[in-house]
Amino acid sequence: MKTFDPQAMYSEWMSQLVNQDIWQEWMKPAATMNPMPAADMLKDLGAQIDQATMTRLQTEYMQEFGKLWQDFAISKIPDLNDRRFSAPDWHNHAMHSYSAASYLLNARFLMAMAESVQAPIKTKQKIGFAVQQMIDAMSPANFLVTNPEAQSKLIESKGESLAKGITQMLADMQKGRISQTDESAFEVGKNVATSAGTVVYENRLFQLIQYQPTTKTVHQRPLLMVPPCINKFYILDLQPENSVVRYAVDQGHTVFLVSWANPDESMAEVSWNDYIEDGAIQAIKVVQKISKQDKINTFGFCVGGTIVSTALSVLAARGEHPASSLTLLTTLLDFTQTGVLDVFVDEMQVKMREQTIGSRGILPGKDLASTFSSLRANDLVWNYVQSNYLKGEAPPPFDLLYWNADSTNLPGPMFCWYLRNTYLENKLKQPGALTVAGSKVDLGKIDAPCFVYGSREDHIVPWQAAYASTALLNPRHKNRNRFVLGASGHIAGVVNPPAKKKRSYWTNEQTGLDSESWLASATEHPGSWWPEWSAFLAEHGGKMVKIPTIPGNADFPAIEAAPGRYVKVRAD
Repeated sequence: MKTFDPQAMYSEWMSQLVNQDIWQEWMKPAATMNPMPAADMLKDLGAQIDQATMTRLQTEYMQEFGKLWQDFAISKIPDLNDRRFSAPDWHNHAMHSYSAASYLLNARFLMAMAESVQAPIKTKQKIGFAVQQMIDAMSPANFLVTNPEAQSKLIESKGESLAKGITQMLADMQKGRISQTDESAFEVGKNVATSAGTVVYENRLFQLIQYQPTTKTVHQRPLLMVPPCINKFYILDLQPENSVVRYAVDQGHTVFLVSWANPDESMAEVSWNDYIEDGAIQAIKVVQKISKQDKINTFGFCVGGTIVSTALSVLAARGEHPASSLTLLTTLLDFTQTGVLDVFVDEMQVKMREQTIGSRGILPGKDLASTFSSLRANDLVWNYVQSNYLKGEAPPPFDLLYWNADSTNLPGPMFCWYLRNTYLENKLKQPGALTVAGSKVDLGKIDAPCFVYGSREDHIVPWQAAYASTALLNPRHKNRNRFVLGASGHIAGVVNPPAKKKRSYWTNEQTGLDSESWLASATEHPGSWWPEWSAFLAEHGGKMVKIPTIPGNADFPAIEAAPGRYVKVRAD
């Protein structure tokens, strides 16, 4: 099976920016063609469609196409229920309305074809994803010759918009990525990642930040946060008003946080074992020594949750149980349902990575960024193609998108181990199937109450997959697990401070149910889930004590002010 390369598709678009010929092909009735590249794609993938189904789809298509053509002949403007075509320019001229309506009709037909394919589930998923990517790329909104908004802008500005758009496109080609925000408006440590704190420990893998208390007393047991190593930590500390770090500090917790290094060639041989032993386990031990507490609250977000859970399992195998509690936010432990990311993982693609960087090498951050952008191509790619290049508009400042563009590399051996043993073979959930840092991994041996969170519209960690962690943790004491479901997606669902009074969340004390039964009997609450988490942390944080007089201690003195040097290293 061929691999899907989103970067190649975007590069192809660059070469066809004003190419009318490709649109003349697309505008033909799809059901009377081969039909377009989709049929060849299906043959390449060894898939087929039942002839009766294909005949039915073609008949339905031609009926709709005939009606659309009749409406065009009498200058009747079609309904365009798609936000890409919501501007008045698309509705003020019959030809532009017709081109958009034809595109939407062809898109529906091709997706119906993809959904009707007779193939194994994983193959069908790949086909659907590839067809959707092609459809998104071929929107008339993405081309100057078929985008009336861009044409109007061109005329109004007397060509200035196109000149500026080309300049911005060339600059992005130099960077190797599409600009989603005004990156000059932000500086790490100045107006993002600004919570006061001190770096009290560092090794080649991470710096450990201890944040300055904002309360007169703090809980006896500190909180250690382990963010994902595939992104910078400051998604948890963007601005004071939406900072998870600041919220935890304000709730009376002494917060420590792992700031992962951005790997370069000096870390080309670093393995998953290193991230567990010299990363998460070392962070736990340093926090124990600084706080003089045997028990600490532990926290993992996304891949950080997978890392800290693995570390706690390794420690359990050694007879150590340092966690007073474990918080997992949008984390995969059971990789049975991995959402749309599954299209990027199969034996061939994993072997290819292993052959190139499995023993030594670096996975460039831009590769990961391109992959994640392709998951929401209309929002994270083509939206900016239209505004930045076709209309010549400069992207406005947005802290979340600045963070999104601040990508990180990964060591090849670590990434390949993770890809094979979790996404491909799903061994982490199997007791004793993996040996990490010299110990057998059994997540059921982690002895700690668990707060597990999932986001309902998460396309990276489907909420049902996040919920599946409750079956692996505390298997003999299910009442020690708590699951909370939040609204929105992977990031917006997590970063939802109470003061905003936005969205909602669901709770249900019965975590022994299957996911759909859990949701069916869950209670919805307005606002943020953070207070629920705060109450959980307080329950396991111990008594209130005086705040630390200085960060660190004699063995772990202050190194530099937060956010530290490591987070400022860019992968560009």
